[in-house]
This record gives sequence, C-alpha cells and structure tokens, in this order.
Amino acid sequence: MPLYRLNETYAFPPASHAEPSGLLAVGGDLSPGRLLEAYRNGIFPWFSEGDPILWWSPDPRLVLYPEKVHVSKSLKRTLKSDAFNVTFDTCFERVIDACAEPVGEGREQTWITEDMRDAYCQLHRDGYAHSVEVWHENDLAGGLYGVAVGRAFFGESMFTRVSDGSKVALVHLARRLADWGFGLIDCQMTTDHLLSMGAEEIVRADFLRQLEGCVHAESRLGSWEK
Repeated sequence: MPLYRLNETYAFPPASHAEPSGLLAVGGDLSPGRLLEAYRNGIFPWFSEGDPILWWSPDPRLVLYPEKVHVSKSLKRTLKSDAFNVTFDTCFERVIDACAEPVGEGREQTWITEDMRDAYCQLHRDGYAHSVEVWHENDLAGGLYGVAVGRAFFGESMFTRVSDGSKVALVHLARRLADWGFGLIDCQMTTDHLLSMGAEEIVRADFLRQLEGCVHAESRLGSWEK
C-alpha cells in the first residue's frame, strides 16, 4: 500500500489502506478538527520529536470493552481500601506532563512532544479530551488521559508513581464509561499490562465496524469532574 501524504484538508485515506505495520499517512497538522476526524476513522497520531507527523491504524487493534475490565483479587482489595482517591478532569495538564516523563533511569522522553501536548490540551479545553487522576496522600500517584468521541474513548497514555496507580485509574474510567453506555475503549497498541486488564485484540475491520456504531452518538462534552 502507498504511504499517503496529507494536505490542508482533514480527509484521511481509508484505514484499511495502512501498511502492515499500521502506518497510514504522513504530514498534516494536529489541529482539533483533524484529530477528531482521525479518531472517528480509527486513526491516531504517533511520532517522535523531530519526525514528521505519522498517522496509524494497526491491525489487529487492542480494545477494552468497559463492562469487561478485569480486576484481580489484589486490585479489588486496593480498590476497596482508602489508599487512593480518584478524580476526573481536575488537572489535565499535570496528567499529560506526568505521562511524558521519562520512565526509568537513563530513559529518554516519551513520544508526547510539545506539539502533542499543546494539541491535546486544546482538545481538553474544547471538551473532548479527559483525564483520570489517582491521588495518594494528596500526591498525584497515577492517571491517564484520552479523547472521547460519541460513545468511544480513545486512550492515549497512562502513568503510575505508586503501585497500581494506573490500574486504579483504568478501572474507574471503565466503570464510568460502562454506566454511560460507552461501547469501547480503544487501547491502540497491544501491551501485556492492558491485556491483563481485560483488553483484547480484534481485527481492524471489526474494530472499524464497532467504531462506526459509537462515534456518531452525541459526545459528552465538557468537564467530567462531577
């Protein structure tokens, strides 16, 4: 398949035209309109500092159905304890900055560039991007952020500073989305961590069909704090 170069319009090629690696297109920008159009079509940006903007739609796709989130016995004990307090949308910028921090000694910065940070902070101000914060003894212990379009949530990144911090964030997010009738959480890339939480791989064609049934619903815009 050819690698598409985007122009000034927001149009994307079909996700099914992606290379075997999942790479679909290059170029364009990170404006809110283009990002939302990408998500509606099962496409997301992922690139490193200094590289052109790269757009992806991998096959298979990792998906977590909110009602199927897996909670281990030890995590159940953690959730029942008073160890953590969980909030939504109270400090989006702190969460995305924490997700961008190096992980481990000697590690370089993550793929969350300044341009990416600015783009998602704008989506947050527009009411589409949301964060989950996990607090331990009044310190930010873990969290995640992503984008909600219709009844689909597109997870972007998570972090933890205290054991189980990101897991607690994901469970609280999944439970809230299940209550709200969300159809899926797009986890994008497969990781052992997300598989252990109940995420599953599905072929891209199935993902796109399910996504079509979710993204045209009315979006829950604005703060999810309450």
